[in-house]
Amino acid sequence: MAVERFRWLIVLLGVIWGVEVINLITGYALNGWLGLRPRSLGGLDGIVFMPLLHGSVGHAAANTVPLVLLGGLLAVTARHVALAATIIIVALGGLGVWLFGQTAIHVGASGLIFGWFGFLVARGVVERRPVPILAAVGVALVYGTMIWGVLPGQPGVSWESHLLGAAAGVVAAGFLREPT
Repeated sequence: MAVERFRWLIVLLGVIWGVEVINLITGYALNGWLGLRPRSLGGLDGIVFMPLLHGSVGHAAANTVPLVLLGGLLAVTARHVALAATIIIVALGGLGVWLFGQTAIHVGASGLIFGWFGFLVARGVVERRPVPILAAVGVALVYGTMIWGVLPGQPGVSWESHLLGAAAGVVAAGFLREPT
C-alpha cells in the first residue's frame, strides 16, 4: 500500500503540529523546557525534541513543505532505511549542536531537513544506483541553494543545526545501504 510508505512521515508531521498547538497555547514554554541548550545537562533532551519544537506557527509552516517533499522522496527512494537515517540524523546532528552550538535555545526541524538533504545527495554518490542517483540530482537541483544555510549570518537561525544536520546525513548515507 502506498500510504504505508508515508505513515512515519504523516505521524512525524502530526506530532510536529500537535506540539506546535500546545506550544502556542503555552506561550512557547515548551521551547524553554525541551529545547536544545548546548553544553547544558538540562538541554540534552533537546537532542530528541528540537525537531518537534518551533519558534512560531510561521517557523513550523516554513519547515513543513521541505519536510513533506524531502521526507516523501526519502520514503519513496529509501524506504528501508528512512527511519534509521532519520534517527542517525537527529541523534548525531543534535549531539553536534549540543557540543558545538552557540549558547541559545535551539529549536526547529531544519537540522533534520538539512540532514535529509545531505543523506539523499550523499546516498546517490555512495550507492551509485539509478534511483539514488536520480534522487540526488533532483534534490541538488531543487534544494541546492539550501547549502548556503550552513553558513553563519542570519540572526536567530541555528546555522549549526543546518551544518551538523547535513553532516549527519552524509554520515548516515555512508552507514546505511538500501537492500538490493
